[in-house]
Amino acid sequence: MKKRISLLVLLALSIAVFTACGGKKDGKNDKIIIGVSPNPHAEIVRAVQEDLKAQGIDIEVKEFTDYTTPNIALDGGDIQMNFFQHQPYLDEFNESRNLDLVSIGTVHLEPMALYSKTIKSLDELTDGNTIAIPNDAVNGGRALLLLQANGVIELDPNSGLAALPKDITSNPKNLKFKTLEAPILPTMLGEVDAAVINGNYALESNLNPLKDGIVVEGKDSPYANVIAVRAEDKDREDFKKIVEALNSEKARTYILETYDGVITPAF
Repeated sequence: MKKRISLLVLLALSIAVFTACGGKKDGKNDKIIIGVSPNPHAEIVRAVQEDLKAQGIDIEVKEFTDYTTPNIALDGGDIQMNFFQHQPYLDEFNESRNLDLVSIGTVHLEPMALYSKTIKSLDELTDGNTIAIPNDAVNGGRALLLLQANGVIELDPNSGLAALPKDITSNPKNLKFKTLEAPILPTMLGEVDAAVINGNYALESNLNPLKDGIVVEGKDSPYANVIAVRAEDKDREDFKKIVEALNSEKARTYILETYDGVITPAF
């Protein structure tokens, strides 16, 4: 009798564990971890966190300070979605790392801008000045395209969105380009003549692209920030509700009022 009871107890425990694992697989009863850049991504998510909780969706915000780890963590299952990058960067990352991450929605645009501690306009750029740009292919290309759009350089038309300094075909002022990790660019402003900085890292360093930028990306930029998930999860209903919350009128109002037009909704 005791053996039979023990077997029944073990069976019951096995069923409970199996059921729990099944619950984790569909994710509906679990906390959803979202990997984000600290500013503004984390703040935007937290603005709708309680609204999602009221719908039974419990999310945890996990902050990352680089542009590589959030995608690696997502692919490895350490987080369930991320929100820090634009589509061209996601496409390039998927191709270079052989990953299958997809966008399920866009949220906002962070304009990239050229900043300097010593130069107030492009006319003040002199022969041999050094400009720092992000060292990843997509954001580095984005920086060079911004400079091309403002007549500073010309690029090989075949270089596309991932242009590199070697693709520069015209450089009248013989500018030098220094490629650095995107997060440290604001700290390098005292060591280079100018730097092209991503919007989120500019904000973290109290740089306002509209007030402090020498040249700024236009509103027609294709670099809206996206919410990325693993391809097999793209149709999850709870994920769709998260996108809806981040595309809600509340999120729109929060972005417009908090960032005073520096960051704009992309929905």
